[in-house]
Amino acid sequence: MKQRIEFFVTKRLALLFFVLAISIATAGGNSQNSSAADSLDPGPRTGPAAAGGPRDGLSSDYMSMFTAAREVFQEVDSVSGGIAGETGKGLGPGFNSNSCASCHAQPDVGGSSPAVNPQFSLASLDMASNQLPEFILVNGPVREARFIQNPDGTPDGGVHDLFTIAGRTDAPGCVDPQPDFATALAQNNVIFRIPTPVFGAGLVEDISDTSILNNAGANARAKSQMGISGRPNRSGNDGSITRFGWKAQNKSLLIFAGEAYNVEQGVTNEAFPNERDLTPSCQFGPNAEDDTNLTTDSGSFAPSAYSSDVVNFAMFMRLSAPPTLGPQTAQTQAGAQVFNNIGCALCHTPSINTGTTSYITNQSNVQVNAFSDFLLHNMGSGLADHVSQGAASGNEFRTAPLWGLGQRLFFLHDGRTSNLVEAIKAHQGHNSEANQVINNFQGLSHTDKQNLLLFLRSL
Repeated sequence: MKQRIEFFVTKRLALLFFVLAISIATAGGNSQNSSAADSLDPGPRTGPAAAGGPRDGLSSDYMSMFTAAREVFQEVDSVSGGIAGETGKGLGPGFNSNSCASCHAQPDVGGSSPAVNPQFSLASLDMASNQLPEFILVNGPVREARFIQNPDGTPDGGVHDLFTIAGRTDAPGCVDPQPDFATALAQNNVIFRIPTPVFGAGLVEDISDTSILNNAGANARAKSQMGISGRPNRSGNDGSITRFGWKAQNKSLLIFAGEAYNVEQGVTNEAFPNERDLTPSCQFGPNAEDDTNLTTDSGSFAPSAYSSDVVNFAMFMRLSAPPTLGPQTAQTQAGAQVFNNIGCALCHTPSINTGTTSYITNQSNVQVNAFSDFLLHNMGSGLADHVSQGAASGNEFRTAPLWGLGQRLFFLHDGRTSNLVEAIKAHQGHNSEANQVINNFQGLSHTDKQNLLLFLRSL
C-alpha cells in the first residue's frame, strides 16, 4: 500500500510539474504581445546631433547664407529690441515664445521640443505678469493652444497665445489678460500642437506636385486592402499641393515662417503685416515690425543682412541638411523589413524624388528620405483634434515625416507621449486609416517589435 501511495504521489507531482511547465510556457508565449513587451522603446538615440548643419553641395555663397540665417533663426525677441540678450524687436502683444530656436531645439537648432521647456520660464521673463498654464510643464513639450469653438459654437481653430507682454519692463502701461485656458480645458475646448522639425525642409519644398501624386497612386491595391486612402491638401488660390505644418496647411517655407513669426512671437512681417492682438495699450511698434533692410552693417553677410527675418528663417530651413541615420545593424535592417511588411511604408514612404526642378539650389532629382507621403489621412477618433485647416478636416493629419525620429523626445501632434510604442498605438481609433497596420503591429512577435523600434530609433 505504501509503495502504491508513493507511486500515486510521485505521479501527481510529475503531472503538476508538467502542468506548471505548460502554464509557464504559455504565459511566456502570451507575453510576446503584452504591454510589458510593448514598452521596449529604447528611447532617444544618444550621441552627437544627427542634424542641424547645411545641405551637401552648397556653393560658398549659399554656405554663408546658411550660417547667417541660422544666427537670425536663433535671435531672441523683446518688445523694442533694447534688452540685453533680447535684441530682436516686435514681441507680442501675445506670444508663445521669444525665439524660433527656443522651440525648434532638439537635437539641434531647427529640431523640435527640447528636454527643458523654455516656455516654463517665459511667463515672468522681464517682469511679465503671466500665469503659467497648467499644461506647460518644465519637462513637457513646447505647446501652442488652439480653441476648437468660439463661445457662440462656431468653429474657431486658431492659436490662442499662452502669454502677453503685460507687465514687462519694455511694455509700460500694457494691460492685456491671457486667454482663459482653465475654462477652455474644463469645456474640452482646447487642443495642442508641438513644433515640427524643419531639418531638410528645403528638399520637401522641392518635391514636385507630380512626384507626390505619383507616389499617392503607387501600391494602390495594397493600400486599398489596408483601408488606406490619403489625399493632398491644396492651396485655395492656385490649387497646388501644400505640405508644411501638421495638416499640410502651408504652401511654402516663406509662408510657414511668416505665419509662425506672427502667430508664435507676435512679430508682424512682410508676409503677415497685421497685429493679431489689437489691445491699444500694448501697441509699441509700427507695421511691419520685420521687413527688408535698406542698410546693413559692413560685418554682416549682405544678402542676409538686407533680408527680413522671415526670409532668413526660410533660407535657414531651405538650406538645412536632412537628418542622417544612426548606426545600422542586423536588427535595424530586420526592423526596416518589418516596417514594410506590416504596411507602415504605405503612408510613411521611405523615399520620394524631388523631380527636375529646385527652387533654390538647382539640386534636382534628389532622393528625399523623409518617410512621408505628405498626404492627409483620416487618423480616427483617438487623434482627431476637431480643427480644420484648408482641406484638412478635424480628424485628418499630414503623414508626419519620420526622419530624425531617433533623437526626438515627444511624439504626435500634441506631444502627448514620449514613448514610441504609445505613439504607434495611438494611430488606432474609430475610422482610422491606420487600423489594419496597427493590428499587424500588435500581432508581431517580441523580437519583430523590438527590431522595428530599433529601426525607428535609427532614423
